[in-house]
Amino acid sequence: MSSNTPTARLYYDDAALSRFSASIVAVADGGRTVYLDRTAFYPTSGGQPHDLGILADVQVVDVVDEDERVAHHLAEPVGLPVGAMVVGQIDAERRHHHRQQHTGQHVLSAILADRHGWPTVSVHFGDDTNTVDVSGVEGLSNDQLARIEREVNAALVGNHPVIISYEDAATAADLRKASDRSGELRIVTIEGLDRSACGGTHVSRTGEVGAMLLRRAEKTRGNTRIEFVCGDRAVRRARADAELLTRTARPLSASPEELPTLIAQQTERLTRLETEMKHLRTALASHEARTLWNQTAPDAAGIRRVRHDVDTPVRESEPLAQAYVALGMCVMLVTNSRAGGVLLATATDSGVDAGAVLKPALLTVGGRGGGSPRLAQGTVPDASRVPELLNTLLHALAF
Repeated sequence: MSSNTPTARLYYDDAALSRFSASIVAVADGGRTVYLDRTAFYPTSGGQPHDLGILADVQVVDVVDEDERVAHHLAEPVGLPVGAMVVGQIDAERRHHHRQQHTGQHVLSAILADRHGWPTVSVHFGDDTNTVDVSGVEGLSNDQLARIEREVNAALVGNHPVIISYEDAATAADLRKASDRSGELRIVTIEGLDRSACGGTHVSRTGEVGAMLLRRAEKTRGNTRIEFVCGDRAVRRARADAELLTRTARPLSASPEELPTLIAQQTERLTRLETEMKHLRTALASHEARTLWNQTAPDAAGIRRVRHDVDTPVRESEPLAQAYVALGMCVMLVTNSRAGGVLLATATDSGVDAGAVLKPALLTVGGRGGGSPRLAQGTVPDASRVPELLNTLLHALAF
């Protein structure tokens, strides 16, 4: 058998198949990549993740669609020659989840298009959650999302048959989205709901999908992205959300239902306290600035010059620096020698342009920054060069 023999894809006709036998037709990458005459392993395709499992007692870590062939990437060399018979075992639980998510997505997309006029433009299936991007949505409220969720779940409970067929692209009719492929198409029909060209794995009836949970919707690149989960994952996600709400409410001695009101009250209180704190910090900075100004003797030019080295980010010294230079005829230089930060503030009548002094000094030591004539800041990536910067600034500022 030729090493370029197309791989027969068993999952096309039996998505529930989890164990199969096959022959090795080619190996690559020192035996870590294996090609078979047939496979039940689904490769990453159409937004659906690949299967995992065991092939010839070796872990399958990736499955790649190479047009006519399917490449099975293994955790270690297979250690078998071309022509050897092997047994593959699919991770059945992972496959089951993918079948639920993919079939659920078909139902969701059909309802969004047929009942709301919002066609699906892209789909993504993840290990924990899935998304569909739809166009034509002006805005999607929580109430609308809940209504769509009810519509989808009512359709799933209807237990519609899911039928796989093969039709010529030239004559396949009533597809939800026209296919740009020619030749034979694999059609997934959900009776009474949807007909789509699709190579993915699906359940046999919509009731097997279980429930669908629509978690949220958001604008993205001109479209609306809807996050959803189905079946077992929907139950786990709802349970995790409930536990998260319960843990959040417990320290507040509240029930989950009381959280929205309580959080709104706490947010309002926090905003009020932050405003009060800002006023207090401003008042404290003004008091400290006046004390510092009075304690600093002016030089021959009548300028009060003060320098601080701090352990906190220099930006936190802004209120004090601004209050200090507002008193006039003064300059303040703040450094953080360990972090490489520097701040320079100058009074209007000091004759010093903070930005014009600091920026070129920073450049000489590989730093960056700048600012206005009254306040400038910057950083030095190599903190060991802060002393060099400091010497330059002390000279320029006549300290």
